[in-house]
Amino acid sequence: MRDFRKYNVWQESHLFTLEVYQATKEFPKEELFGLTSQLRRAVSSIPTNFAEGCGSNSEKEFARYLNIAIASCSEVEYLLLLSSDLKYLKPEIHQTLESKVIQIRKQIYQLRLKLNQ
Repeated sequence: MRDFRKYNVWQESHLFTLEVYQATKEFPKEELFGLTSQLRRAVSSIPTNFAEGCGSNSEKEFARYLNIAIASCSEVEYLLLLSSDLKYLKPEIHQTLESKVIQIRKQIYQLRLKLNQ
């Protein structure tokens, strides 16, 4: 069993989740149960699935959870774009968050590739 806290990519994804939660505080109240909730669930799914995978008993199972985290990164990337297009995020905030989620996805993908070797 692995300690998820020791992985830099988990630490980055946790901090990223906190940033997205902060950014969504500014979203319109009518989006609280819509886009705000969906984006928060998707972003928290990244470190959550990583941590859950670390608790698994096999490399194959860990890789499966990493795949889910990667898919969540793609979902977050789209939801950030939608939020920006709806003018809920300032362009500079969108760009910063988008860059971070792309980097996190790359790191998780590289880790998954190492597991398959």
